[in-house]
Amino acid sequence: MVFAVDGAPAEVVAKRKAAFESMVAEIGQRFPKTLAAGASVIDGLSDMQFVSAYRVPYQFKAMVKKGLKIGSFLQSSSGVTVTDLDGNTFMDLTGSYGVNLLGNDFYKSCIDEGNVIARDLGPVLGAYHPVMVDNVQRLKRASGMDEMSFHMSGTEAVMQAVRLARYHTGRNKVVRFCGSYHGWWGDVQPGIGNPVAAKDTFTLSEMGEGTLRVLRSRKDIACILINPLQALHPNMAAPSDSSLLDGSRKAGFDKPAYTAWLKTLREICDERCIALIFDEVFVGFRLAPGGAQEYFGVQADLVTYGKTLGGGLPIGVLCGKHEWMRRFRDGSPADICFARGTFNSHPYVMGAMNSFLRQLETPEIQAKYHDLDGVWNRRAEQLNQAMQAAGFPVKVANMSSIWTVTYTQPGCYHWLFQHYLRLQGLALSWVGTGRMIFSLNFSDADFNEVTRRFVAAGQEMQKSGWWWTDGTQTHKTIKRRILREMVAAKF
Repeated sequence: MVFAVDGAPAEVVAKRKAAFESMVAEIGQRFPKTLAAGASVIDGLSDMQFVSAYRVPYQFKAMVKKGLKIGSFLQSSSGVTVTDLDGNTFMDLTGSYGVNLLGNDFYKSCIDEGNVIARDLGPVLGAYHPVMVDNVQRLKRASGMDEMSFHMSGTEAVMQAVRLARYHTGRNKVVRFCGSYHGWWGDVQPGIGNPVAAKDTFTLSEMGEGTLRVLRSRKDIACILINPLQALHPNMAAPSDSSLLDGSRKAGFDKPAYTAWLKTLREICDERCIALIFDEVFVGFRLAPGGAQEYFGVQADLVTYGKTLGGGLPIGVLCGKHEWMRRFRDGSPADICFARGTFNSHPYVMGAMNSFLRQLETPEIQAKYHDLDGVWNRRAEQLNQAMQAAGFPVKVANMSSIWTVTYTQPGCYHWLFQHYLRLQGLALSWVGTGRMIFSLNFSDADFNEVTRRFVAAGQEMQKSGWWWTDGTQTHKTIKRRILREMVAAKF
């Protein structure tokens, strides 16, 4: 029975069943228009089908289909909030998957200003809008690099970075680290989700001595890909509530240790003529105005940006040192490294980007970076203290304004916490409590309200019996039971 997979007594099971039915009823009453919009398009929208199928552990899919639905449509945004089709207002913890660094209103202004900048030229492609001149100079300052190329997504920018590394080294092997994400193309996404095996990719352990031995001994490595976000959960995939089967999710950021690791990689790359690529599509400009390079004090050979850099519009950018960015060889007309795209350097995207870059250098925005780690570390501690004082098995780990919720006791129902948070008016992305991204315009008062809503959600979760434990359940016993269920389902 789905309400008693942890062996809870009858009275707890009854409490859970009643709570679940009450939650389903409340969702139906509060979000009818938003849910109806989703139901009207899901059959023709494969993206929605995918995220709907992977929001919860597979063992509980049948339970969720009975009415535990999540709205996928929003009507408007303002300040640190978003509003759905039914007029429900939520505090926005989605961060628009990394785009929203400075607040939704900020990006509305960037898009509006970009529209004004590009309107006279319109969507004329091939030639460059003159705003490109300013963008190039500002990006050179921000990245510390010599050159750049523009693309339509972060995935494309990473593809070009790897292609250039192979071109200049004459080698074909790519090194990535366990759990890291660099886009959805084949060479950097081996394993689940990729129907074709990645033949030239080494997936190594991050911050491991064995990895360093491999890097120092092989002669066929073209590049090392670094996603700085992995510092929050080294060697683990991006956390999602769909994997919350036992509550053993771990996360924690050790800046000195990760800095030392990056410096060691920098030394090895210099020794072995390997390209060090920082994939800052997600964290670019979030940790510091100069990105992860500035934050960790380590310069890459190539660095990719995306998301927030477009000022709210789609963008991918590759910046690099001159010797790595050159795409042809003098005297060899057929020896080129080709990369083009019809919509690269689109005038409206360049306009919105220019608005972002100019505002990034203003004293007002620069002030947001003052004591940035201190501000967000104190807020994380505030929330952790509130959870501990309330007696909830919840703890957050953070890398600046990027957060993950972890759980301090074994349990099978931690994934339900995301639904109680939503009912308290907190907007989460489809991965639930696995990743929350705050924009830097959250004030102390705003965050105090987030803390209050977390506590209220925890009270409902606790009262409903989902965190019941008899003290004998462990992560190991839960995993063993899950394995038996998987075997039984297969055979």
